[in-house]
Amino acid sequence: MVGPMLAAIHAAAVLGIEAFAVTVEVDAAPGLPGWTMVGLPSGSVKEARERVAAALVNAGFVLPPRRWTVNLSPADVRKEGTAFDLPIAIGVLVASGQLDAAATADLLFAGELGLDGTVRPIRGALPLARAARDAGARALVLPAANAPEASLLREVRLAPCSTLRALVDALRAGRLPEAPIGPTPHDPAPDTDFAEVVGQRVAKRALEIAAAGGHNLFLVGPPGAGKTMLARRLTSILPPLDDNALLEVVAVHSVGGILPAGAVPVRTPPFRAPHHTISLAGLIGGGPGPRPGEVSLAHRGVLFLDEMLELPRYVLDAMRQPLEDARVVIARAAHAVAFPARFLLVGAANPCSCGFDGDPSGRCRCSAADVARYRARLSGPLADRIDLHVRVGAVALADLSQLGREESSASIRARVNAACERQRIRYRVLPGVRCNAEAPGRWLQSHAALTDPARELLGTAAEKLRLSARAYHRTLRVARTVADLAGDEQVDPGALAEALMFRPAVDTP
Repeated sequence: MVGPMLAAIHAAAVLGIEAFAVTVEVDAAPGLPGWTMVGLPSGSVKEARERVAAALVNAGFVLPPRRWTVNLSPADVRKEGTAFDLPIAIGVLVASGQLDAAATADLLFAGELGLDGTVRPIRGALPLARAARDAGARALVLPAANAPEASLLREVRLAPCSTLRALVDALRAGRLPEAPIGPTPHDPAPDTDFAEVVGQRVAKRALEIAAAGGHNLFLVGPPGAGKTMLARRLTSILPPLDDNALLEVVAVHSVGGILPAGAVPVRTPPFRAPHHTISLAGLIGGGPGPRPGEVSLAHRGVLFLDEMLELPRYVLDAMRQPLEDARVVIARAAHAVAFPARFLLVGAANPCSCGFDGDPSGRCRCSAADVARYRARLSGPLADRIDLHVRVGAVALADLSQLGREESSASIRARVNAACERQRIRYRVLPGVRCNAEAPGRWLQSHAALTDPARELLGTAAEKLRLSARAYHRTLRVARTVADLAGDEQVDPGALAEALMFRPAVDTP
């Protein structure tokens, strides 16, 4: 190699659930051998020089003793992750004359390198595929394990690779690797069923309403009553994700690093159940990057908070804005990152610290002040955003013999799907609205089709129960869902009375 040579390779960096184009510039200049990396690289990006150097040598290439300078442009945005390993390695090969620059034209590269030259999976493959599409790239070269995820975006040609050696050989021959046609996303049979839950008819009805209309739910009952068992079966009656929702969910899970490499995405809505010791950043999002939290990982699915009142109050109250706006904005000094957070919240808690308040046996020894203090951990503003409050009682041992006679999830899901289809038709004039819980209050108030007796009942209940404006509209949304489940065009007093039954009294959480 004579004199300095320069290579420019197309790549992309993930920020939130989006990606932006990055040009990896590699300069090989005479001088004392060494590496310099600029362009606001993070620690994981800086370590790429060690991985790239070892991968090139172990893959059978030559790493000339030069002064290597790598610039990640634009240089004013911080770069995170390991996806720059592959474009840096390709840049080194072009700059050292071992690969023709024309072979890399209009290609976007992304991938982590092992020391032996293998190409390993990365986070954010779907956002990177979007970036390749927006940049007009001829193809996206990425790890083979990320191909099923990126293939959801059909407008982009994929060139999956498993090793650096095989990729370079294909580029030299002018034959990009072809992505195999993988299985399409499907909706697998649920591994849980409501037929396994004995009794609890009121709680099951509340879960059906929640699934049909996207309403938040709070279950209160003694230990062993079945709150967790009920909540974990909610996804078995939810409608499958459509194409747009699937893309949103996969993008968040990919960025969050919880999407298994090589796995085919499924249409089952996500179910997230973090432990009650979770931190604020773990629930809402943050950290380096930043990363999505549980409220975003549950996007288009269910966020189940068991022992909800054991979470610190400031952590619980941080969900108020995501529940209202369906997104989380994490602000940093240099930029702000937005993650989607449209989830169905299901909380479960004991009625008091010992768990037996109201038990007929009188086992509870908590004072009235203790009970009030325990329940006050759920603030009024957050409780106001929960549409359905349900008391779950203990199941009598004699009723356990009824196992096998309960309604199955398939039967309930059929009603839920029918109600969701009615809502889809109703809200097709409102962009971004899919269910009753997402409908604007003013629009629903004029289009909910309340009968005159139902409207009168709602006005009286709002005054007697001292409903806030938010609670008023949420009650109306729940009543509309009850009517949709029954197949009724109008909301009658019966549907409204059932919705009011799930509203808490003003002095209780």
